[in-house]
Amino acid sequence: MTDTPPPAPTDPRVPVTLLTGFLGAGKTTLLNRVLEDASDGKVAVIVNEFGEAGLDHDLIQSVEDEVVLMQSGCLCCSVRGELPETIARLLDRREAGALQFERIVIETTGMANPGPILKIMMMDTTLSRHTRVDGVVTLVDAVNGATTLDAQFEAVSQVALADLILISKTDLASEPKNKALTERLRALNETAPILHPVLGELPPNTLWNLTSVREDIAVDHALAWTTPQPADPFANLSGLSSSTPMAEPAPLHDQRIGSVSVVLEHPLTDAAFDLWLNTLTALRGNDLLRVKGIVFLEGLDIPFVFHGVQQVFERPVPLRSWRGSDRRSRIVVIARDMTRPELMRSLDMLRATQPQPQET
Repeated sequence: MTDTPPPAPTDPRVPVTLLTGFLGAGKTTLLNRVLEDASDGKVAVIVNEFGEAGLDHDLIQSVEDEVVLMQSGCLCCSVRGELPETIARLLDRREAGALQFERIVIETTGMANPGPILKIMMMDTTLSRHTRVDGVVTLVDAVNGATTLDAQFEAVSQVALADLILISKTDLASEPKNKALTERLRALNETAPILHPVLGELPPNTLWNLTSVREDIAVDHALAWTTPQPADPFANLSGLSSSTPMAEPAPLHDQRIGSVSVVLEHPLTDAAFDLWLNTLTALRGNDLLRVKGIVFLEGLDIPFVFHGVQQVFERPVPLRSWRGSDRRSRIVVIARDMTRPELMRSLDMLRATQPQPQET
C-alpha cells in the first residue's frame, strides 16, 4: 500500500488574477512586463482603457477591434460595458479559435475595491462556470504608500484582500521607511506574502496560482495560505534598524480592519461549522472582507479548503493531497469595522464545540 495521493482532477476553467493598487503604485510597469514576457504563457489583460495601461508600442503586433495583440502572444483589451460582458466576449473568441490565452489579468483601476469584482466572479453563473479566481495581487508604492493608506480606506481594503502584496519603488525609499511600511502591511494582512520587485521584475509564475481553492492544490501551499507569514528576512539588510514593531498606534483607517486566525485541534461537526458561518454572515456579512481556511469535519478523512467574500463563498474544494495524522482546522477572518475582540468572540462558537481536557 502506498501513501502517494491520487492525482487531483484538472480544473479546465480559465484562471483570473485581479491586479489592484492606487495610482502610481506601479501597475503600468508590471502590466508591461506581463505582456512582453511569454515565459508565463499567453495572458489576456483587461484594463479600463488602453492609454492607462501605458503599453509599449514597440511590443504591439496588431490591433483588432478592442484587442491589442502583443509580440509575445499575450493580448490586452479594454473594458467595454460591464466586466462580465468583456470576459464573455474574450472567452467566446477563444472558444472560436480567434484568440489564444491561458489566463486573464484584470487591472482594477477605477474599481478600487477588489471585493465587488471578486463577488461578480463568484456569483455570475457563466463566469464561474468558465473562469476561476486565481488570486488578488496588490501593489503598494513605497514612497507614497503610507500617505495613500492614511487618505484612502479603499487602499487599506486592497491590502486586506490581497493574496500577494508587492511593494514597488523600494529603491527610492529609505530602509526605515520600507521597513515601517512592510510592518504596517503585515499588520493589515497576516497571511499574504510581501515581495519587493524592482521595475516590475519578478521570478516567473510569481503572480499565478495564489489561491488554495483549486483542485490540484498542494498541502504546503494551502497551509501557507491560511497561516500568518514570518517577518520579512530582507527588511533589515543593514542590521542597523530596530527589529521591534512600531510603537505608534495604528492609523485610523487601519484600525477599521480586524483580522484573526484560529487553529482548532479537533474536527468540527458540519452542523457547528455551518451554524458559525451562517451566523457570522447573517450578522456582519457586509463587513466580511475575507473568510478562508482549511477545515476538518467529523467523519471525513481529508479536509476541505473554503473561501468567501462578504456573503458569497466559492465551492469548497477537498484537499486530496493531505496525508498524516494532523487533523487541525485553520480559519482566517478579515473584517471591516469589527474589533479583534468581536472577531474572537465569533470564533468562540467553534471553540465551544471542541472536546475539553479531562481533569485528573
